[in-house]
Amino acid sequence: MKKLLAQIAKCTVCETQLPLGPRPVVAAHPNAKIAIIGQAPGTKVHETGIPWDDPSGRQLRKWLAVTEKQFYDVNLFAIVPMGFCYPGKSKSGDAPPRPECAPLWHAPLFEHMPTIELTLLIGAYAQRYYLANATERNLTETVRSFQNYLPTYLPLPHPSPRNRFWLSKNHWFEQNVLPALQVNVAKLLN
Repeated sequence: MKKLLAQIAKCTVCETQLPLGPRPVVAAHPNAKIAIIGQAPGTKVHETGIPWDDPSGRQLRKWLAVTEKQFYDVNLFAIVPMGFCYPGKSKSGDAPPRPECAPLWHAPLFEHMPTIELTLLIGAYAQRYYLANATERNLTETVRSFQNYLPTYLPLPHPSPRNRFWLSKNHWFEQNVLPALQVNVAKLLN
């Protein structure tokens, strides 16, 4: 695993496509129990090199009902985004994750993490990649159907502050999905 993480840290496959240059952000360990697959680091995470070190990460930790210490314990959580480097801006926020990362690095990483019992698929990119034809017609319906993907996967919306409108329209998420998420996470952490 150490050798693989060192290779990822030196990755320059899409260097010319990255406005801030490569800085892969990933956290993994062979003992990890839960994988978090998000989109890609934002500018703050690019600067610090710490995954989910931003308002989205604080919200995600609240959703999971875990402490910061638990969240950053690689024996508990592996953090493997779809794109490991900051992809740049688009008209409505950050650009999509670079398409090279997941096909290149996800399989080797997960081969080294045999104890993963639950994978959280945060956002449409992760859900389409891992659930493929099993997704519903959109992210909202995929998240609403979360029980269909358990115990292996649990699809979630992105915890970004930009998603406040989605959360305010979909109260069932806090009522149904978050309690199930917290129960599943607590079960694996105890």
